[in-house]
Amino acid sequence: MSQLRMPALFLGHGSPMNALEENRYTAAWRHLGDTLPRPRAIIAVSAHWYTRGTAVTAMAQPETIHDFGGFPQALFDTRYPAPGSPELAQQLVEQLAPVAVTLDHEWGLDHGSWGVLIKMYPEADIPVVQLSIDGTKPVAWHFEMGQKLAALRNQGVMIVASGNVVHNLRKVRWDGNNEVYPWASSFEQFVRDNLAVQSDAASHPLVNFMDHPGAALSNPTPEHYLPLLYVLGARQPDDAISIPVDGMEMGAISMLSVQVG
Repeated sequence: MSQLRMPALFLGHGSPMNALEENRYTAAWRHLGDTLPRPRAIIAVSAHWYTRGTAVTAMAQPETIHDFGGFPQALFDTRYPAPGSPELAQQLVEQLAPVAVTLDHEWGLDHGSWGVLIKMYPEADIPVVQLSIDGTKPVAWHFEMGQKLAALRNQGVMIVASGNVVHNLRKVRWDGNNEVYPWASSFEQFVRDNLAVQSDAASHPLVNFMDHPGAALSNPTPEHYLPLLYVLGARQPDDAISIPVDGMEMGAISMLSVQVG
């Protein structure tokens, strides 16, 4: 019996408070969990594990990491006790070769991962491993990592990447004015317009995203954008691509989510 190909998701995670709150973004994440085929395991790629070198969580019970400050105690009290999968971690070491992947026993699941998974799979009963983002590598390398992960989708493994395609905390409007900056809306539209492009890493417009005039303001640092490339790289030629939810918060945070497959 052939294994159903799992989708790959990029979820715009936004504020850590989304883990506690209910809104149209969290409703969309919950709907994905309710309606998509149930995976046997999840590979999480989060903007918040940005490393030198590549690592994967390899413990049986990853900790819930509260990698933020200034939020209510209820958020720090929240746990997402999903099991890990040392077996899948070892499989990633082999799948991603010749990239050297360290089996990590220290990190756990950060809020970029558990903050969305707690809405998708609130029972925390699906094994999760988190793959780090090597900040020393060129942009195309991350797309190619997604290509290497693609085969696992045929083995019951869902890729859930988390970040924001526009993420400029220095420009956010804290005063309640949600007017979107023109450079932010322009860049987000550029992303939307090029999601369906199928090409190699070198020529893909979303790999060459810094060519867009709004890119530097939309992504002063790349770690929130790069998770999208793992999902686009994992796309197969016959995969549909769709946007489960989108929106812009505080003028400079894109909540665009992308589903492949």
